[in-house]
Amino acid sequence: MDILSGCAENNVLELKRRFERDMTFILRTAVNRHDKKAVFHLAYCGGMIDNAVVNEYIIGPLINSEAIDHTRPAAVVEEALLGHFPQMTSSFTEIEESIAAGDTVVLLPGGFDAVILSTQGFSARGIAEPTGERVLSGPREGFSEALLGNLSMLHRRFRNGGLKIETRSIGRRTRTRVAVCYLDGVVKPELLKELQKRLDNIDIDGVLDTQSLHELITDQRRSPFRSAGVTERPDIVAGKLLEGRIALIADGSPAVLTLPYLFVENFQSNEDYYVSFIHASFARLLRIAAFFLTTVTPALYICFVSSHYEILPGSMLLNMASEFHNTPFPAAFEAFFMLMVFDILRETGMRMTAGGGQALSIVGALIIGQAAVEAQIVSPQMIIVAALTGITGILLPKLDEACLTLRYILLACASLLGLFGLSAGVVLTVVHLQRLSSLGVDQFGGTRADQKDGLIRAPLWMMNTRPERLSGNRRRLRLWRGKDA
Repeated sequence: MDILSGCAENNVLELKRRFERDMTFILRTAVNRHDKKAVFHLAYCGGMIDNAVVNEYIIGPLINSEAIDHTRPAAVVEEALLGHFPQMTSSFTEIEESIAAGDTVVLLPGGFDAVILSTQGFSARGIAEPTGERVLSGPREGFSEALLGNLSMLHRRFRNGGLKIETRSIGRRTRTRVAVCYLDGVVKPELLKELQKRLDNIDIDGVLDTQSLHELITDQRRSPFRSAGVTERPDIVAGKLLEGRIALIADGSPAVLTLPYLFVENFQSNEDYYVSFIHASFARLLRIAAFFLTTVTPALYICFVSSHYEILPGSMLLNMASEFHNTPFPAAFEAFFMLMVFDILRETGMRMTAGGGQALSIVGALIIGQAAVEAQIVSPQMIIVAALTGITGILLPKLDEACLTLRYILLACASLLGLFGLSAGVVLTVVHLQRLSSLGVDQFGGTRADQKDGLIRAPLWMMNTRPERLSGNRRRLRLWRGKDA
C-alpha cells in the first residue's frame, strides 16, 4: 500500500509499521482546542528536526487556530501551515523519504492527504576550504555534505533564473537525493537527455557517494581514466556550468561530478584562472610533461639498462655496470620493488595526520632508499628513477589512479620485450585514449577554437566562445572595442 487509505488510524498504523524498531521515529497528536474533530498526527525523526520550529510554528497553530476547516486540506495549509514550504502528498513512499530527510509530515483529518513541512535542524559540517584542492588565490569555500547548503552556494553565483536544478531519488533503500544542475540555454539538450536516461536506468539498493554514480553512468567502466570531473569547489562547478556542462550533487557527499569530461581537464588546475595566462600555460605544460615522465621513465630506464644498453654513453655504461655488479637482483626487480615501496609510503602518509604523514613519506623514502643502496639491494640510479617518477606523479592528482596503473603496465611490457614492448604499450595506450568518451562526447579532438583552453590557457579576452562539443550557445563574451572601432 503506497497511497493514504482514507482512514487516519490505518495511516498511523502503516507509518508505525514502516518505522518499527526505529527509536528516532516520533509520532505526535495535536487536537485543535476549538474543534475536537480536527485531529492532526505529526511524524518526524528526533534529532533531525528543529524542535523550536515544530513546537512554535506547527503544533501551536494547529492547536490554537480558531477557524480551521479541517475538511479542506488547502484551508489547513493556508490558515495554519503557510510559512514552512508546505507540500501536499498522498504517497507513503514520499512521506517516508521526507521523514528520513529531516522533514515533518502532518497527517490531516480525513486520512486522504498529508502535508510535508521543511523543518530540518540536524547539524552539518561548516563551510571550509577543501583539503585536496587548496589554492593560493581564489575563493576558499568548499562544498559540504548538506545538499541544500551546496545548492545555495551555486545560487549565489547565478543570480537569475538560468540555473535549473532537477532532483531525484536514487537507491531502493537509501533513496539518496541527487540534484542535476545546468544552465538553461547553455547546456546541449541531447547531453541532458542522455544523462537523465542513464540516471533513470540505475537500479541499486543504495547510493552513498557521487563516486558510486560515476561508476554507474560512466562510458568506459573498465578504463583507469575517469570520464567525469570531480571537485569540491563551488567556483569550479560554476565555471563548468558556464561552459555547458552538467553538475551532479548527491546529498551526503561534498564531491560534485561535472559532465561531459574532456581529457585535457586532467592537466587543468584550480588556480589556472586566478593567475596570469602565461604562468597558467607554463604550469599546464609542466603537468603534461610530468604525465609522460611519471608513466614512461621506469619502463624506459629498464629498456636502456637491460635490453638496449648500447644506446647509453660509454662512460655512463661503465659506471652503471660497476653498480649492477654489486646488486644481486635484475634491474626489472629493482624497479618494481622501489616503485612499490614508494607507493606504500605515499598511501601510508595520506592516511595519517597532515604533519605526521608528510614527515613519514619524506623521512621514510630517505631512510629506506639510503639503506637499500648501502645494503646493495638496489642501485643508486634506480633510486633517482623512483624519486623522479613519484615526484612528477604528485603534480597530477586527477590522473593518480590512471598513472599508477599505466606505470606498472608499461614497466611490465618493457621488462618482457624491451623497447618493442614499451612501444607497443604506448601505442595501445594512445588507441585507448582516443576511444575515451563522456556522455557520448569524445574526450579528444574538437575545433581550433576549443583548443584555447587546452594545452595552454589563452587570455580571457580570447576565450569568447564555448567549446562546440559542450554547448550549442557558443557565444560567451562580446568585446567592447570603443566608439571608433
